[in-house]
Amino acid sequence: MIAIIDYGMANLRSVERALIAVGGEPVITGDPEVVEKADHVILPGVGAFCACMSNLNDRGLSDSVKQAISSGKPFLGICVGMQMLFDTSSEMGASPGLKQFPGSVIKFFEDERPVSAENLKVPHIGWNTLTVNPKSRLLAGLKDGDRVYFVHSYYPVPADNSVVAATSDYGIEFCCAVERGNVAATQFHPEKSGSVGLQILRNFIGWQTVVSA
Repeated sequence: MIAIIDYGMANLRSVERALIAVGGEPVITGDPEVVEKADHVILPGVGAFCACMSNLNDRGLSDSVKQAISSGKPFLGICVGMQMLFDTSSEMGASPGLKQFPGSVIKFFEDERPVSAENLKVPHIGWNTLTVNPKSRLLAGLKDGDRVYFVHSYYPVPADNSVVAATSDYGIEFCCAVERGNVAATQFHPEKSGSVGLQILRNFIGWQTVVSA
C-alpha cells in the first residue's frame, strides 16, 4: 500500500491516478495510523509553504512524516512536499520545515536577477529539462535532457550537495530533486510529467524498506 498524505493542500487525485497507471496501490489518507501501516509514503504539496506546514502540523501528520522517514520505508516528497523536508523557507517570512534535509528554500532571483533571467517570469511554469545524477535510484533510466513539468516560485538549496539527484536551469541552475537513503523528493511533478514521470514513480514503488535511513 502506498499512502498519499492528505492534509488539505495538494492535488491528490492526479498522483493517485499516476501511481495506479504504473501498478501501484495508492490510498489517499489523513489518518496517521494508515500512514504508519503503509509500505510507501508520498507527501505531495501545492500552495504556500507556511500554509502547508500549518495544515500538516494541525492534523497531527508532521510526526507521521518523520516516523515514516525514520522507519526506513520508501518516502517521496513532491513540489511543496519536497520543500517542507528542508529546515526553513523564506516564503512569507522565515518558516520552519520538517528538518529532514539541512538547507533552505528560497525564491527565484530572491537576492538578484542575473542577465540570463531578465525575461523569465516567476513562477516557473511548464516543461524543463533535467541534468541527472547517475547515482540516483529514483531517476534510474532517465538521461540528461529529459523533460518534466514544473509549477513553482521557490526551490531548495541543500546544505549538502551529495543529496542532489537532479538539477534544472531557469536563468540559474537549481536543485530540483534530492535523494538520501529511503527518502527522495522532486520539485517538479512526476504525476504531470508524462512517460518520464511515470518512470520515476515506477522506480519509487520498486524500492524496498531499509533498516535505517
